[in-house]
Amino acid sequence: MKYSPMVDSWRPPEDPPWKGKVYEVIFLHDTPAGKAFDVALIATIIVSVAVVMVDSVESLSGSFGATFRLAEWIFTILFSAEYLLRLLTVRQASKYALSFFGVVDLLAVLPTYLSLLLPGGQYLIVIRILRVLRVFRVLKLAQYVGEARTLGAALYASRYKIIVFLFTVLTIVVVVGSMMFLLEGPEAGFTSIPRGVYWAIVTLTTVGYGDIHPITPIGQFLAALVMIMGYGIIAVPTGIVTVELANQAQRTESPALCPACGSRNHEGDARHCKNCGSKLEVPD
Repeated sequence: MKYSPMVDSWRPPEDPPWKGKVYEVIFLHDTPAGKAFDVALIATIIVSVAVVMVDSVESLSGSFGATFRLAEWIFTILFSAEYLLRLLTVRQASKYALSFFGVVDLLAVLPTYLSLLLPGGQYLIVIRILRVLRVFRVLKLAQYVGEARTLGAALYASRYKIIVFLFTVLTIVVVVGSMMFLLEGPEAGFTSIPRGVYWAIVTLTTVGYGDIHPITPIGQFLAALVMIMGYGIIAVPTGIVTVELANQAQRTESPALCPACGSRNHEGDARHCKNCGSKLEVPD
């Protein structure tokens, strides 16, 4: 049996046999059964999140509230069964339960059960929060994004550059916000330096709420400079991550050459050509 690298340390024991079969279905993504399970699970997650979102619409909730609650319990039971099967089929259940995806799986079902413990009218606000938390089921989709590991590696590799970039932006907004507080004052809505920093952030990111704005010529000139600067700053993190993504793609590509069609740039663990299917020549 070929095990998924993501859960390689949680391999199920060899017996009883049913555990290995269930493990293959719910954890592996390169088998017909595993692919079918993934598709069904993704569809269920999307529909369950859609139900929670639609249930927040007052007019629809009033008309179809009972239907939404029934659907929510059906989804909760399905996700609970999936979570229990994952715990039963891994060798180290505690390790999976404490992992990112294990915690997400638990959060996908926990709010519905907790709402049963808070039936009083004084807890209606808490119950509403628990219902909204069900939206986080969408996080379960993260494990099915094939390039998530590459993106994560690119973000990790560029972390120092991004930190320096964020520190630079923070310095700019503090300086500009302080200057606007001195130039404009409370008459224009800049009642404090934090208020000026807020305006600088909104302006630099080109959001432009317009709740406060400079009224003096020099303040407007400074605002124009910040707006122009914002267009250039937005492109910086994009370029940083893009370069790292390209570097990660080069690292994961296989140097193997196809003797039949001569193509390269295969996946790192590829043993057969993705174009013609011939066996690759892997260099030593």
